[in-house]
Amino acid sequence: MQKAAVSEDGLVIPLIDFSRFLEGDETLKLETAKAILHGFQTAGFIYLKNIPIQPNFREHVFNTSAKFFKLPKEKKLEVGWTTPEANRGYSAPGREKVTQLTDPAEVEKIRSAAPDIKESYEIGREDEPGHPNPWPVEQDELLGFKSTMTNFFDQCKALHVEVMRAIAVGMGIDANYFDSFVDVGDNTLRLLHYPAVKSEVFKINPGQVRAGEHTDYGSITLLFQDSRGGLQVKSPNGQFIDATPIENTVVVNAGDLLARWSNDTIKSTVHRVVEPPKADEVHPPRYSIAYFCNPNNKSYIEAIPGTYAAESEKKYEGINSGQYLVQRLAATY
Repeated sequence: MQKAAVSEDGLVIPLIDFSRFLEGDETLKLETAKAILHGFQTAGFIYLKNIPIQPNFREHVFNTSAKFFKLPKEKKLEVGWTTPEANRGYSAPGREKVTQLTDPAEVEKIRSAAPDIKESYEIGREDEPGHPNPWPVEQDELLGFKSTMTNFFDQCKALHVEVMRAIAVGMGIDANYFDSFVDVGDNTLRLLHYPAVKSEVFKINPGQVRAGEHTDYGSITLLFQDSRGGLQVKSPNGQFIDATPIENTVVVNAGDLLARWSNDTIKSTVHRVVEPPKADEVHPPRYSIAYFCNPNNKSYIEAIPGTYAAESEKKYEGINSGQYLVQRLAATY
């Protein structure tokens, strides 16, 4: 029986020991895979503990991220975000507005009314032609920044592969079914900083959030949180429920492309980041790290075998992964 990390208002997000899938016998591996798949099918979210990425290294990555965001603004803008095709570099507070809307004019309207209170730095794979990562100058406290982040990127990429294998086992298809779709690593590592903010900001503007309600675009997202809180997931009844941080876990949610790939047998659930639950006059900074996992840019995505009995039951036409993701991303900037 899996313990629930969240259980409220019909939303049940399981807490799953991932070592049981990685190291267990075939029975334990299958049981864990089915629990992972069930979590994605019902909540769209799971928490994983005992992942291969060690806690002390995760802490080091968080500390390194914080050092980047402490740089003067002009230094951060030197490595600024440029295009949806590249999707690399720094975005200042208010530039991006995550939302379910796709019309640029509508996005700009809500961005002006309640900009997201966050800044971010995106990192892609190192060997993508035409899209180099714009690394900051390494000096003083930023020494080793690139090696830390590329190491973390690669470890998250490996975890993505294993989670997709668990989904495949849970579905009853070949464990390596997804391998050729995710082996390139067309993923995005996003460092996030939500600056300190007075609680009155949220009272003056009830629509103000740190990150607006949205779904993610790709296959899955690996979210590493600090202890501040603020992440909320929408329940089946339409209420936003706190996804409280649990030490030494990663929150994993399914994205829109995986939901489409699964013929909607997997859920991509709306979530947001709001005022932290703790009542402070000034909310301290919040740091999180999201690793957005995607199929390879060149992959052609159509319904997974076993999610339909006849061609007429396929809900979506096949699409190119890279084109789909660029179109979705372009609307938020």
